[in-house]
Amino acid sequence: MAQKTKLIDIAKCTGCRGCQLACKQWNQQPAAQTENYGTYQNPPDLQSNTWTLIRFQEIADKDGVKWIFRKDGCMHCTDAACVKVCPSGALQYTEYGTVAINNERCIGCKECVTACPFDIPRYDRVTDKITKCDLCLTRIQAALEPACVKACPTGALKFGDKADMLKAAYKRATALGGNANVYGDKFVDGTHVLYVLPDKPGTYDKLPAKPSVPLSIIVWKDLLKPLSLLAAGGVIAGSFLHYIIHGPKLPDEDQNHKGGE
Repeated sequence: MAQKTKLIDIAKCTGCRGCQLACKQWNQQPAAQTENYGTYQNPPDLQSNTWTLIRFQEIADKDGVKWIFRKDGCMHCTDAACVKVCPSGALQYTEYGTVAINNERCIGCKECVTACPFDIPRYDRVTDKITKCDLCLTRIQAALEPACVKACPTGALKFGDKADMLKAAYKRATALGGNANVYGDKFVDGTHVLYVLPDKPGTYDKLPAKPSVPLSIIVWKDLLKPLSLLAAGGVIAGSFLHYIIHGPKLPDEDQNHKGGE
């Protein structure tokens, strides 16, 4: 099955929130009551019922102030920290390379919330579950593009095979020139959501410059846990071997030996 990728061209985004609304509509997510904090940012962050968010940011430059709009959501990492730490198997890779979530398996432990280098998963207190974008898996399986891509009026969002999106991303970054760069393919073995950024990653709020799977997770999941399982298996195997060679140990076996009988 071909790997799929979503491409986000920041330079083409007008902040219309069409993708944000389309995500809510397709996933039947109810709106939440918000407050006016004197900013266009609404809601203020990703939420359990908001998996796609347009971030509004004001940047001072030589001409005064300019707006930056960035669509935020799950990056669908190839080496996903959330999948590594999930103890129930609720978070899993799909045949398209994306990361889906099975709510029936989620136990609400919030390990993925702590582990994600992009700060994406959100905990729902009402359901005691974790939520996040699944890149409209059911739509992809039906040969349709994600709802956010379908709704974008400017062509800022594109969707297709990973190789094609990578090629398009670098072509666009070259055309933009200056500090334009491609973000996502160099981290966590590559993400299935790519950005074409007109400026360096550090310019954008809540976009880590060098995201990676936390070292503590790598040490535990890839080294210590397998060793602990191996050790436990050795104990069990040793006990089984003893049983095969010597047979079962009776409750009074030691007492009989001590008594010399």
